Amino acid sequence: MGAFEYTALEPGGRERKGILEGDTPRHIRQLLRERQLLPVSVAEITQSESKQQSAFGRRRRISPADLALFTRQLATLVRAGLPLEEALLAVSQQTEKPRVQSIILGARARVMEGYTLAGGFAEFPRVFPEIYRATISAGEQSGYLDAILERLADYTENRELLRQRVLGAMLYPIVLSFMCFVIVSGLLVFVVPKVVAVFETQRAKLPIMTRALIATSAFFRDYGIWVIVAIAIITFIFMRSLRDPAVRRRFHHFQLQMPLVGKLVRGFNTARFTRTLSILSASSVPVLDALRIAGEVVTNLPMRDAVIEAAQRVREGAPIGRSLAISRLFPPMTIHLISSGESSGKLEDMLDRAAQSQDRELDGLLTALVGLLGPLLIVLMGVFVMGIVFAMLLPIFEMNQLIH
Repeated sequence: MGAFEYTALEPGGRERKGILEGDTPRHIRQLLRERQLLPVSVAEITQSESKQQSAFGRRRRISPADLALFTRQLATLVRAGLPLEEALLAVSQQTEKPRVQSIILGARARVMEGYTLAGGFAEFPRVFPEIYRATISAGEQSGYLDAILERLADYTENRELLRQRVLGAMLYPIVLSFMCFVIVSGLLVFVVPKVVAVFETQRAKLPIMTRALIATSAFFRDYGIWVIVAIAIITFIFMRSLRDPAVRRRFHHFQLQMPLVGKLVRGFNTARFTRTLSILSASSVPVLDALRIAGEVVTNLPMRDAVIEAAQRVREGAPIGRSLAISRLFPPMTIHLISSGESSGKLEDMLDRAAQSQDRELDGLLTALVGLLGPLLIVLMGVFVMGIVFAMLLPIFEMNQLIH
């Protein structure tokens, strides 16, 4: 029995889409006719997924939050002793999102055909990354799928929390910067010209600060739209150039050299790498495979290259900690904990401790950064507004002095 996506017409001509389980497309069409629906198209979920990937290169993924919720629900049901196919069916019935439901039912259909759970997830490689499938496969082979799913649920939730913390920390400064730009631009474009018109009727010599403000306002009114267009074009060209691995590698290397940004990038990637390597090691995934998969979650290319080079040294017999230390891109505390874990035989525990240490450091750094940027941007906006107001009031003060 497989899962099929269908499109059908109701008696009134309204289109309806959904998912049904059946043996063949013909069986699904028969079920639709029994429900007084006219079948338009019926396709097996896994085949539909493959076609869309080949036609468009990628299909919309499910969100990390949905993946974390699915993993936690599946882990809970498997821990409770529910058979795997029933657990998948129960989770699919809990979700209200058709995309998530179709993926779960597609994987369930493969499981019912005799595939392993990892094999069923392999039909959706853009939804379930390699670390996810490798961990599931290790759990099935070891007979501890429930425990592995619990650990994987913790991993997906922690990774989602880290992503949300980073996004949340960056959202406030970005919104505040945008508001500062809008307020200052509004003053220059709409308020200043009206005040300047009063001064122009007096034909008096204006202070240099006021003349600079008038020139700036005129520039924004005449060329502001072109400045925005130029910024958009430069941004587009820059983003396109980052598709070149060589350019992206140089940019990522530059990021690591920046005082504050480098620390954030290094901490974020180290946390992801150590947490991924920890769960793979705890799931009995071979060390070289674990290093390869963990290296793929590192977004910074120089750090990813360092992991690849370290894996090569480990293949030759070198310890993991010493191999990673050669690049000098990973924090010394992380290297020390990994080396201690290798010496004591508790590598996965030390990797998890290293990930927690990086999470705490990254969280503290982001909190301090947001706490500093917020007041700094407010003060900066206040200085700009005060300068504009002062430049507009300065001629009035001079006129009052001439009168007295």
